[in-house]
Amino acid sequence: MRDVPRIIDPALPGDSSPERVWYASYGSNMHLDRLAAYIQGGRPAGAARTYPGCRDTAMPAHTLPVELAGGLYFATESPVWGGGRAFYDPGMTGRVLARAHLVTARQFADIAAQEMYREPGADLDLGEAVTTGRAVVGPGRYETLVCAGRIGGAPVLTFTAPWSGDDVPWVAPSSGYLRFLATGLLAAHTWTVAEIAAYLAACPGAAGHWSRERVTALLRGETA
Repeated sequence: MRDVPRIIDPALPGDSSPERVWYASYGSNMHLDRLAAYIQGGRPAGAARTYPGCRDTAMPAHTLPVELAGGLYFATESPVWGGGRAFYDPGMTGRVLARAHLVTARQFADIAAQEMYREPGADLDLGEAVTTGRAVVGPGRYETLVCAGRIGGAPVLTFTAPWSGDDVPWVAPSSGYLRFLATGLLAAHTWTVAEIAAYLAACPGAAGHWSRERVTALLRGETA
């Protein structure tokens, strides 16, 4: 039986200093083994970097498939994968397929720091993000916090770039990166290969470079 994705209610306010949050990953951290390197420390398979890990090394209490309002696009250049990185724009029309991990607020702060190649250890003030839906905590590509809503009272948070999807040139993702995103979504046991392929092929940056058929071939090659 396929799991049903949680479509996040965008209703905000709530506790401005939550102890636990849902970290909604729409990129490579949809894979639990890669997320484990950010939480427990280590070097994921194929990665060029060893991550120091979080202050709290416990893995997420729960992981859920979710759909966020907005759009996914690919831009800038990934030094790890080559090609464009995934970014979330809540202002775009559409939906973003993601996996939400229930972590502590400190773990979320430490994961965000490592995404920006900083040492973990400093807490983030989540008050503005969880009460207004957005907070810019730095100029970096993943230093804008977005609160997409709540699940069971806990805020659903992610991080993205401060710009919108129309403000930067779109860059096609590499085959390795696209395959990794696709298999991360497939592991949620929610979306079919056809649904994942159509979704990724339509994202700005991938559209026009990757067809549904080519994304399907990547997935079938990975799962064969």
